Amino acid sequence: MVKKGENIYKRKDGRWEGRYIKQRTTRNEIIYGYIYGKHYSEVKEKLTLVKAKYLLSDYSISIYNGTLESFIGNWMTGTVKHTVKPTTYSNYVRLIKRHIIPSIGSLKLQKIKEADIQAFVYQLAQQQLSSGTIRNIFNILKKALDVAAAQNYLGKNPCKNVILPKTTTKKIHALSMSEQRKLEMLAMQERECSPIILALYSGMRIGEISGLKWEDIDFEKNLIHVQRTITRITNEQTVSGKTKVVAGTPKSDRSERQIPMALNLKNYLMEKKHLAVGEYVIACNGGLAEPRTINYRFKKLTTKIGLEDVRFHSLRHTFATRCIERGVDIASLSQILGHQSTKLTLDTYTDSLIENRQAAMAKIDELFMNAQ
Repeated sequence: MVKKGENIYKRKDGRWEGRYIKQRTTRNEIIYGYIYGKHYSEVKEKLTLVKAKYLLSDYSISIYNGTLESFIGNWMTGTVKHTVKPTTYSNYVRLIKRHIIPSIGSLKLQKIKEADIQAFVYQLAQQQLSSGTIRNIFNILKKALDVAAAQNYLGKNPCKNVILPKTTTKKIHALSMSEQRKLEMLAMQERECSPIILALYSGMRIGEISGLKWEDIDFEKNLIHVQRTITRITNEQTVSGKTKVVAGTPKSDRSERQIPMALNLKNYLMEKKHLAVGEYVIACNGGLAEPRTINYRFKKLTTKIGLEDVRFHSLRHTFATRCIERGVDIASLSQILGHQSTKLTLDTYTDSLIENRQAAMAKIDELFMNAQ
């Protein structure tokens, strides 16, 4: 029997109709949803379930007629731009423009479903992007939709149960000892300080080397202070897509660090300091040499000795590999490299540690032999 206030009515076509509050606009105006069925009891049961769902959400879903592209654009310029580093913001913009907007940017924000996000992730995987890149793209999208849910434009974030590809670690490439010596011999012939020598004997990143000033080197305490990094980002002040060079803080809190300086590196740097004409350790026309310039010079040298496929970042891997080969403990190496955690160091250089693991097993094996 129909009860007053149930909002269940019999229609002229013989069906039963149930009405519930589905949404409220920004002006608090009610938008109703409807359920239909052949029988009163059927509609009542469905209506009870759907009312419970919307009761839990406090009828608070607000209307947003825009697309994901418009929402994410407003979020980026209104919030993200003012809360992250310029380099992080530039990276977000690059990933959004290259991947998110072309694929799902045209979808209405309030129509996006979990299936849409899952299909998007599969699409990224088919492009053979690394698992790390896919996670970065997904995390940006998830953050944006978290905000949409917090602002009551979504009942829940559709990214919640999306399955991501299994995390894989890229195989690192370190120079062999002979390759390292070839490169060092050329680098040592340079009149000014070589970024190659700095990378091979400090493990610093290219942006950190680019931003290193002579005042950052404490020759008395034998320490190199890593406190800035140089990056090229998109210049938003122009419409031509041009870029600009910016100086910022290192990659993470752990990246802002002090690197102990060994005697040979200290002597090398002291010698080069006497020839320096500017404040930057690696110079170009009296100013800093940005990462692009360092890379250009590096490629000229590697081509000369037949190492065209070697990237500058391989020098950092070479430093870490040499440390491991000589028994440097992982905790110390992790701090020197400025990694977020020792786990990252272990995951990155797990193959380099195989000899250490073999030596450990040999020591355990000695117990077995002695037990005979």
